[in-house]
Amino acid sequence: MKRRYTDKVVVITGASDGIGAELARQLASQRPKLVLAARNADKLAAVGKQCSALGALVLCVPTDVGVEADCAALARKAVERFGGIDVLVANAGVSGHAMFSEVSDFGWYDDMMRVNHFGTLWCVRHALPHLVAQHGQIVGVSSLAGLFGVPGRTAYCASKFAMSGFLEALRIEVAPQGVGVTIAYPGVVATEIRYRGYGADGKPAGKSGLDEGRAMPVETCANLILRAMTRRSRECVMTGQGKLGRWLRLLLPDLVDALARRKLARSSTHH
Repeated sequence: MKRRYTDKVVVITGASDGIGAELARQLASQRPKLVLAARNADKLAAVGKQCSALGALVLCVPTDVGVEADCAALARKAVERFGGIDVLVANAGVSGHAMFSEVSDFGWYDDMMRVNHFGTLWCVRHALPHLVAQHGQIVGVSSLAGLFGVPGRTAYCASKFAMSGFLEALRIEVAPQGVGVTIAYPGVVATEIRYRGYGADGKPAGKSGLDEGRAMPVETCANLILRAMTRRSRECVMTGQGKLGRWLRLLLPDLVDALARRKLARSSTHH
């Protein structure tokens, strides 16, 4: 793969584990200047050490993207340390799984929107002048749940649809300034996000709620994102099922709904 990111300043949110950490590790061998952000400072430092060992210059910035002041500080510290921002990877996110009728505490819907949508928006807001100066790139890690309504995922879908819609509109606005926008749409990836995600009562679920048997390895997911970034692609829809589903939804929307209901029924018998 072309070493596009040597000496480039790449900011990655949600970099302490999962997709963000693996993307940082895969980028590190290209010797970029990595700015890694996440809430868990200890885990973040551990990923930072791995990336340094692989050849990257690393700055770790403990960050809660659900707080706009943190997003502003992240951009400021990246520029203070490395002089600019070439790429922003908006990857931080939280998950949740509950049938709408079973939700007892809707406060977590608000929390999820603040992290998944506004966390992306605020990071973009504060990084954008620097990205424009470098003719840089924004990479948003959305989800297939940002393309399709998924039963049991009303909060998550709403937050990811909002994120995707924001980035779709932004792409058109910033293209004349030389800034590219790539949106990644992973399916089920083998990370801990769903186990730590919200349940109906707003507490960590402790289980997935989805069929994990066919989960994509996180290394594969990160590699697909890296390839799409390198090509400055508009989007990266991760699975064959996701690509087919987009066409089926236009041609046979009732069939797509029926398949989603069947999948929900099957997964509920497994948990």
